[in-house]
Order: sequence, then structure tokens, then C-alpha cells
Amino acid sequence: MVGIDTISIITAVYNRADCIHLAMKSVQLQLYKYYEHVVIDGGSTDSTLKRVCDYADYRTLLVSESDQGIYDAINKGIIRSSGEIIGLMHSDDVYANKHVLTRVADAFADSDVDAVYGDVAFFHPQSPGKIIRRYRSDRFRPEMLDWGWMPAHTALFFRKRVFDQYGLYKIDYRIAADFEFVARVFRSGRLRSIYLPEVLVHMSSGGISTGGWRSTILLNQEVLRACRENNIDTNMLKILTKYPLKALEFLRS
Repeated sequence: MVGIDTISIITAVYNRADCIHLAMKSVQLQLYKYYEHVVIDGGSTDSTLKRVCDYADYRTLLVSESDQGIYDAINKGIIRSSGEIIGLMHSDDVYANKHVLTRVADAFADSDVDAVYGDVAFFHPQSPGKIIRRYRSDRFRPEMLDWGWMPAHTALFFRKRVFDQYGLYKIDYRIAADFEFVARVFRSGRLRSIYLPEVLVHMSSGGISTGGWRSTILLNQEVLRACRENNIDTNMLKILTKYPLKALEFLRS
């Protein structure tokens, strides 16, 4: 069903036949049924497409074509989506429980709410039941952007009107286009958001933004660039100070 209460879940995937079905089942197990699942495949050469077709239902929209990377694929999904609310589901992530979309929809019941976000729990790729740490989004405030803080991206939902007003993800960022978008839309302080103090998504560690020291260097370079492009006064030393606090997440998990 398409309408104001419909949530569009965007999944960008490329050669992930090993796990895409788990992400799809996670969405389909949601008790909230007013959703569509937009799967944007980048032209996979393995059996990803077969997996998607095997697990697709009437709420699945599949597009398979070459793209310019994950953020380009996400943009394609947003453009093709029909829902009033947009959320992301990576191909190797799953929802924490079957009530997630219900909780998100309830938070958006107020039409003035622009964004809803919660926490994510990282699990080991070879041990999905083993939680490594929890990323807590409760510390995020627009004034924390200059420190490099943002809500957990896969646990962040926007009304589609936010993309209509502010544009899509910048595809010339390799890792931090999500931070740049958050900086772009939150810096004004005019967005009305709600934080849900719970884990919404179980996220596999080792992805593009958690893939070792080279990725960490590139990530912080792009975060600094995003701040400068959005007139947020900061520096690399200030951005790096978030890591001691992140280390504490291991102790709190």
C-alpha cells in the first residue's frame, strides 16, 4: 500500500548472495506492513539477483543496473521510492526485532517530525549472534557536527520531503556521504527529530566505513571536507577526539 504511512526501505547491493536474503527476510518479518523494499542491485555477477527474486514479495521493487557506487545506488532507490518515510537497510544488516518499523511509524505520527533515529549494534560477520559494540545515537546534537558526530546511519529515517528540500547524497564521497548529508540537513537546527533509545539495527562490522585504518583515514578526511563545505567550523584534531568516546562503547556494550 502506498500512502503517507508507507515506509520505503532502500537496499543497495552488489555481489552479496551470501547475505541479501537475510536482510530481505528481516524486513518482511516486520509487523508493520505498510512498507516497500526497494532493492538496487549494481549489476551483480554472482547469484545475488536470483536470491533477491527467490525472496521477493509484492512489496519488493528490484532494479539491477550499473551504478557509480553505493551512494549513487541509494539515490536511485530514493528517487524510485513511493513512501513518505525513507530508511536504509544494508545488504548485510538486519533489524533488531520485528517491531522496528512500528516504532518508527509511531514516532512519525506527528506530521511535523522530519527525522527519527536510534542505535545500532555491531556484530561479527562470522558470528551474527555476537554483539561487538553498540553505537549510541543519543549523544548527537546538531552542535556536535563539528566533532564528527552523527546518528547511526542505518537507524536514521527521514521524511522524503527532506530529500526533496535538501537534495540527495553526494556521489563524489566514497565513505562519508552519509555524514555530509546529515551535516547539510541538520546544521540549520530547523529539522525536528526524535531519538528512540533502543537498538533498531544489527549491523555487520567490516563494512566500507569500518574496514580498517585506511578507511578510517579517508573517512575523517571526508568528514572534515563535509564540515568545510557546509560552513561548519572544525579541524582534524577536534574530529579525532570522538574516538576515545567510541572506545567506551566497548565497555558499555
